[in-house]
This record gives sequence, C-alpha cells and structure tokens, in this order.
Amino acid sequence: MIQIQEKPELSYLNQLLNRVTGSLPVPVSFPLERNIAEQLQNIRDNAASWVKELAIPTRRHEDWRFTDLSALLELPFQPATAVELSRDEISPLILPEVKGTRLVFVNGFYSPQLSCLDNLPDGVFVGNLGQLDKPLSDKLGNYLTQQPDSQEVFTALNTSSLADAAVVWVHQNQVIDTPIHLLFISLSSSQPVTSQPRTLIVAEPGSKATVIEHYATANILGCSDRTQKTPYFTNTVTELWVGDNAELQHTRLQRELASSFHIGRTVVSQGRDSRYTGNAISLGAKLSRHNFDIHQTAAGTETQLNGLTLVNGQQVADTHSAVFLNHPHGVINQLHKAIVDDRAHAIFNGRIVVPRAAQMTDATQLNRNLLLSAKGRVNTKPQLEIVADNVKCAHGATVSQLEADEIFYLRSRGLDEKTSRNLLIDAFAAEILEKLPLVSLKQILARCVACRTDEGEM
Repeated sequence: MIQIQEKPELSYLNQLLNRVTGSLPVPVSFPLERNIAEQLQNIRDNAASWVKELAIPTRRHEDWRFTDLSALLELPFQPATAVELSRDEISPLILPEVKGTRLVFVNGFYSPQLSCLDNLPDGVFVGNLGQLDKPLSDKLGNYLTQQPDSQEVFTALNTSSLADAAVVWVHQNQVIDTPIHLLFISLSSSQPVTSQPRTLIVAEPGSKATVIEHYATANILGCSDRTQKTPYFTNTVTELWVGDNAELQHTRLQRELASSFHIGRTVVSQGRDSRYTGNAISLGAKLSRHNFDIHQTAAGTETQLNGLTLVNGQQVADTHSAVFLNHPHGVINQLHKAIVDDRAHAIFNGRIVVPRAAQMTDATQLNRNLLLSAKGRVNTKPQLEIVADNVKCAHGATVSQLEADEIFYLRSRGLDEKTSRNLLIDAFAAEILEKLPLVSLKQILARCVACRTDEGEM
C-alpha cells in the first residue's frame, strides 16, 4: 500500500490554526458589543477556511526564495497567555513626547492599566474594539479586514484568531499634534508561544496624525534585540486607511528578542490628494519579514517610504514592498537601507506597479546596503513595472563596504580606525533616522546603531 504523507508546511499550518483558534484572547476589561462579536466570528470563520487551503511558504515560492522558514516549523508554538506587567517594567519603552496617547497590548491582550488615554485630544479615538462607540462600530465593517490580499497565508492566520484590535480613528478635518504610541509587547515563556496583534488606523478626509507602532519585549536588561531566550512568534497585521486630503505620518519599529520570529504585514489605502509617510525600522528577531503594501486608490496621492534594517549574528531580515499607482499624478519616493554584519542576511524586494491609467507618475526607488563583513549576505531586487508612457520613474540598488579612502581621510584628521568606522556607519543610518518624527526615537535608535556596530559587540 502506498502511503501519502502530508507536507510538513501544510500539516504544521493546520496544527497552528487549531491551536490559535482554540484559545482566543478575550477583551475582559471592555467586552465586545454583540454586533461586533458576531461580525468577528464571521470574519474568523471565513479566514480559517482560507487557511485550510494554504500552506507555509517554502523557498520554492518566488516571494520567499531567499527566506527559509524551516526553523519556524520546528517549534510547536502555543497561544500566548495574558501577563500583567507594572509600569516600571515597561518604562524603558515609553517615549517622552507621547503624553496621554499610549495604547498597550501584552501578548496580544489589551492592557488598560499600562495604557494612558486620559488626555486624548478632541477628534480622535484610541482604544480597543470593546471601547468603540456606536457611530464608529457601525462603520467598522467598512474598514476592518477590508484591505486587498487578505488571503495571504499569514494575514489569513492572523484574521482567523481576530478577537480584538488596536484602533486609531481620526475624525474628519481633525489635526492631531500629539503623537499616538501603539506598544505591542511580547514576552518569552517557558515554551514557544505566539501572539497575533491586529491594528486598524483610519484617518478620515482632511485629517492629520502621527502614529508610532512599536513591537518590543519587556523585563530585559540592556539591549533586548540582542537577548536570547525561549523563542516566540509575533504575527502582525496593520490596516491603514488614509482619506482624501488626509496626512498620516506612520513609524513602525520592530525590536523583538534575538531568538524570536516576527512576520508583519502593513497595508495602506490612500484617497485623493492624500499624503502618507511610512518609516519601517527593523533591528530585532532571529527571522523577520515585513510585507509593506501601498494602494493609491485615487489621483494626486503622495507616498514616502523610508526603511532601515540592521542585522548581525545570524539574523535574517526580509522586506517586501509593493506600491500600486492606479491613477494619474501619483508620487512615490522610497529609500530603504540595510546594515549587515557577521553572517546576517538582508533581503529587499521593492515592487512599484505603474499601469496605463497612472499617467504623470513620479516614482523613485533606491535600496542601499552596507556590508560590514565578508560573510554577510544581501539579496536585493528593486522592481518597476511600467505600462504608462508619460511618467518619470527611476530605481536602483547598491551593495558596498566601507570605503578605505573615507576611513583614511578620517584617520588623517586624528581619529582612530574604530571611531572612523563607526562614524561612517552612523552617517549611513542617519539619513533614515533623521526622517523619524520624534527626537527621543532618533536618539534611542542612534544609540542602537552605535551599540550594534561597535567592534567590541561583534
């Protein structure tokens, strides 16, 4: 008799699906209204049916050919449980410019005692699904899980366990000057665990806001993204809706444990004459993947994408972005940088699609990579797909090492070799860090770059 064995990437996904849907996080502090609970149940059921038809991607898939997920398949992840933390334990993660607008989730569970929403400015809602008022909950179905490509395997897995979400909702014509901090904390346990945070950000027409989306861990002394503990898996999905003539400044910071896995998807829909700036910083995790999709759904949209990846040891960091310019007079400027040391591996695939309808498009894409060791690896694929004939488009990629002439110049001015080297690395990263909206965030990450690239730390 011939025995047919199920593929491990398929059987593993089914087992993971059963575990994560069998123990859903319940927002105890703010129970969901009946209509939202019923809506989420339908969403979960539909997503679970999709997951059953999918499999964990392998290197045979074009979009994953440089990223090996076999290490993920070796770990029997269990759903993370609720954990209580004190304010002192998360104090290193607090940004001083953010006052009264901090929303905290721990292991995927909303934490009202760590959140600070007492001084919210008028015209904005920040909270979880259980705190939505009736007018917003009635409109929730128009936005939550409505972004394209929801059948992507990790997106569908996240949706199949959707029981709560972080929500930022800026009302029409409201300008919010205070930055909003969304803090997602994952904690290592005695066994491998997984959490699946979900975020919904809606900037209604004419509004303006700044949002910091921060993934990190707590209870760690020193540099958390260099710390090895029991691995965990964070699978995130963030949906952003930028209305007509709205402006959204969005920074995503990933600083997970060095032994963890982090897979995230950010999907943005932009309305007419809207302006979106996305800053994506990735420092932590043993293996990380960020899918960044932008859909310009009307004319006159402007998109600025800035990215910085910093990896060493045996880290793998994969960034896949896709920008779809479907209307005239669209603008996209993308700059992604990576600093790679030791045996680390950085992957970048940036795709910009300019169909015939997207006349008068202005698109620029550049990926710059700095290799600090002979054994580090970079795979880069900037990609322009142009059908329109009246456009201004350019793309490029570079992979380089520190220039001996530049080091010699700095040494001739009295600096030693180590200081000269680190000064050049700092300058390479500073082009991205200077684009961040908060001074404290720039300073924190500048210290991280200095620490991670110091020869004594390698």
